Amino acid sequence: MTIIVNLDVMMARRKIKMKDLASAMDISATNLSLLKNGHVRGIRFATLEALCRILECQPGDLLEYKDDSE
Repeated sequence: MTIIVNLDVMMARRKIKMKDLASAMDISATNLSLLKNGHVRGIRFATLEALCRILECQPGDLLEYKDDSE
């Protein structure tokens, strides 16, 4: 099972830069970069909620499930 983070796609669609999104979320650009590149093991609901609110999207727009057996 693999969860793919499509944060870069949503940021491009909304034309928002990493530093601007990090600032709006009040987190470091480093932590946001780790999330964007899929280098985290989990995400807090509060973080997911903030991303959805700022990017005006649904959690499914940001996260995608991929079955490893495919």
